[in-house]
Amino acid sequence: MKFVKQLCTRAIGNVECASMDQEQLRKKLEFYRDLGVKQIYRREMPEPDAAQQAAVALPSLAPENDTLARIREDIGDCRRCGLSKQRKNIVFGVGNDSAKLVFVGEGPGADEDEQGIPFVGRAGQLLTQMIENTAAKEGIHIKRSDVYICNVVKCRPPENRTPQPDEMEICGQFLYRQLMTIQPKAICALFASSMLLRSSAAVTIPAELSASLRVR
Repeated sequence: MKFVKQLCTRAIGNVECASMDQEQLRKKLEFYRDLGVKQIYRREMPEPDAAQQAAVALPSLAPENDTLARIREDIGDCRRCGLSKQRKNIVFGVGNDSAKLVFVGEGPGADEDEQGIPFVGRAGQLLTQMIENTAAKEGIHIKRSDVYICNVVKCRPPENRTPQPDEMEICGQFLYRQLMTIQPKAICALFASSMLLRSSAAVTIPAELSASLRVR
């Protein structure tokens, strides 16, 4: 019995044993004794302080009072990934900074890299036709200058290949900020960019804007 009392004294802080009466605790300890357990140690659990219990507010990916000019300034002469090695110009974006509709492409091509403006080549001509002519046939009067156009990545991938996950992750933070700044009513993901935006964990569409994503 002395053995049991010693074990009871050491085990009294255990959560499981705390809910037992003396008889239940005795039987529990005798069970462990029969298994060959000679000592039971009580581990002190420190109480969490108020700072640990308080919810931690994560900082926003988009700074307060962000602007497109500030985002472009933060990009600077970007050397954050390998795409910068062969590019001629960073292709940031163009259009109405209060646009209700934003078009997002995959990445700049040769013409875009040369001029630093998204969708100015053959794909750009097709996009302009789609925006202005096709929309007009549906009774929607909208010009290219009314929308905003940008890409998932800001530099041309070699041979126009699909952007790599690390490249999209680096540029994705700036795309996120662009969308948060513009606050469009609809986002139209063009061509292969629709797959990138939907399947890649590297590119985040703001939660409050994700419902407005449209695939074309």
